[in-house]
Amino acid sequence: MKKKVLILGLITLVSANAHAVGRIWSLDTLRARAVNNNKSLLMAEQKKVAAHYAHKSATTNYLPKVSSSGAYMYTSRELSLLSGDQKNTLSNIGTGLATMVPNLAPMSQQLNAAGQGVVDALHTDTRNAGIMAVTLTQPIYMGGKIRAYNRMTQYAEQASGKMYDKTVEDVIVDVDEAYWNLVALHSKKRLAEGYKALVDKLESDVEQLVKEGMATKADLLSVKVKMNEAGVTLIQVNNGIELSRMNLCRICGLDMDEPIEVEDDTDNKTTAKDAIDHSNLVYSTADNLVMQAENNRKELQTLGLQNKIYDEKIKLARAEYLPKVAMMGGYLASNPSVFNSFEHRLKGMWSIGITLNIPILTWGDRSYKVKSAKAEACMHRYETEETKEKIELQVNQCRQKLQESIERFQTTVRSVEEAEENLRYANHGMKEGVITLSNVMEAQTAWLKAKSEWVNALIDVRLANLYLRKAIGIIDTSI
Repeated sequence: MKKKVLILGLITLVSANAHAVGRIWSLDTLRARAVNNNKSLLMAEQKKVAAHYAHKSATTNYLPKVSSSGAYMYTSRELSLLSGDQKNTLSNIGTGLATMVPNLAPMSQQLNAAGQGVVDALHTDTRNAGIMAVTLTQPIYMGGKIRAYNRMTQYAEQASGKMYDKTVEDVIVDVDEAYWNLVALHSKKRLAEGYKALVDKLESDVEQLVKEGMATKADLLSVKVKMNEAGVTLIQVNNGIELSRMNLCRICGLDMDEPIEVEDDTDNKTTAKDAIDHSNLVYSTADNLVMQAENNRKELQTLGLQNKIYDEKIKLARAEYLPKVAMMGGYLASNPSVFNSFEHRLKGMWSIGITLNIPILTWGDRSYKVKSAKAEACMHRYETEETKEKIELQVNQCRQKLQESIERFQTTVRSVEEAEENLRYANHGMKEGVITLSNVMEAQTAWLKAKSEWVNALIDVRLANLYLRKAIGIIDTSI
């Protein structure tokens, strides 16, 4: 079992070292990479682009629209200006007149030919017909629909910009969170290595004491058990580092096998002092922080713009009650020409005019749409108020969490000092023979626990400060 643990530990250490030889990444550098490469941010950017062009599209509704159309039609029968009886009468007009006026008999053929000529002149070749039209429409008054829709898309574009800014904040918070978790794990790795070194030294000392008859083999076995536990702890920490590194790569849009070595060191006293010094928000009143949140939170700004969109939706629905006026002009042509006795030529005409549309009866459709739009607007305002309440609660929770984390960190500082002092006394006492081996191992375990809690508390201060800044909307997004 011990052999398997050691082999697994070696594999993990090799894997961890393979990724640890890369460049050192600062927090600012990782933020910049995330802003450029994060998938959520890229999607938010495309939503902003889409909203921008939707607004530009809406502005074109003020401008005239030109359209063209054409059609071809084949009919089984031709259009005729004469009935069958009329054609027959004209074709035989000479014969008919000769019957009534015998003196016209010599001219019957000529008259028949003239009548047939009239029939041929009125013949239309309309079995193959083509029509084309070009139409220009200029809205004059649409009951306010164009203006309302234009404003809706304008507010939607502004809202998409706010949501993009919020996504930037979220990504930066995710980067910071993943970064400091990775820093914490690296610190815990150093602690685990330090603890293992302590246990190794203890094993060497106990082995010497066994040789001198001042300790038993049971004591030595107890130390070896602690050595195995220290090895397992180191394996777990290395695995945690690897997973945290991959998570940070994902957030920043880096390759999953990108080696990342963090810049910050929690063992640095300056780093710890800096974390506390930057937590001055805890001294601000809750009311002041809530006021900042109401002014800065992108969610509230977005909801405010969406409220305006719903107001414009009401205006859009009310526009259905009003008349619509537009100017129209165009050109219509056909072959055969309907404007010249179905002449087999493409001819047409120009036209210009004004259209007026007055809605009279819609069976309540307009009223229902207005009521629906008002209900949606009212619902969204309730949502805005609820969001404000949630943000107020969130700000207070984050403020209390920051205060708690600072107090806990200060407590862990004293605990570390006491654990280090206790460990020194235990080691000295064992050499003097006044402290048992079990007490020494307890002191070592207490030291490891105190140092680990110190690291956790320090990172908690960092993260609690980060979460409070996010809650009041003052995340620094400048890269």
